[in-house]
Amino acid sequence: MFGQLVIGPPGSGKSTYCRAIAHHLINSVKRPVIIVNLDPANDRPPYEADVDVQNLIEVDEVMERLTLGPNGAILFCMEYIENNMEKLKEMVTSQNAYVIFDCPGQVELYTHHTAFRNIVNAIAKWGMQLCVVSMVDSHYCTDPAKFISVLLTSLSSMMHLELPHINVLSKIDLVDKMGPLAFKLNFYTEVLDLSYLLAELDERVCSRRFIKLNQALTGLVEDYNLVSFYPLNVQDIGSLHRLCKAVDKANGYVYGELEERTVVGLSQSESGVDLEFEYDKSLQYEDR
Repeated sequence: MFGQLVIGPPGSGKSTYCRAIAHHLINSVKRPVIIVNLDPANDRPPYEADVDVQNLIEVDEVMERLTLGPNGAILFCMEYIENNMEKLKEMVTSQNAYVIFDCPGQVELYTHHTAFRNIVNAIAKWGMQLCVVSMVDSHYCTDPAKFISVLLTSLSSMMHLELPHINVLSKIDLVDKMGPLAFKLNFYTEVLDLSYLLAELDERVCSRRFIKLNQALTGLVEDYNLVSFYPLNVQDIGSLHRLCKAVDKANGYVYGELEERTVVGLSQSESGVDLEFEYDKSLQYEDR
């Protein structure tokens, strides 16, 4: 089995992406797909969940019984799921399909808390090949300090979860409405020389300590050299198509399900020919 874990902060477009990519895979790629709502606080997703973790535990009930706040209740719920994975396994593995997990929006689950990582490890033991799709709102590109924070959070998630990882700048079609970008889009997607980004920090507003801190953070990100982003507009089939290809290569779907065509593709790639595997070759997509 193969699947993707869709993570990211609240409002980054996780559930909207889950609905869009499921529709694309089912209708354009003809792939059987199920969506698993792994967020015990997401009681109104924009899709019909095939498996809903709220059948196991709900945030509102935890808050009421244990007098916890929203974040504490989410952490409790994830720890409960961690200790009851057999129930989740029965609901997910009974359906032979590609799995899309819509995950909670609490960033600490992906950067340092152990419950979600243990859940992911348990899912991997089911024999499922996973890829993390980490959603980030593209409006952070308009603020140098916020984008540096996004880089650090993305790197932390990659190191903590230890899975194939695709970082995504969501709502890219709206980025022009959020303010002018200091650089072209590929500067942010490819995470080019971050010293130029530091130069955009206004010394009249930012203290010297703040600038020095950001210098250290950008140095750390560049030393690891792991973070890059895919731009995404969920209303553009070409954008979804390109991201779908990247995820399938990251979690090994193209190698597990299409062995014969993969061998041909690998041989052709040596000659510079890109085999589209199961994808519609008529789809063309140009980076903005």
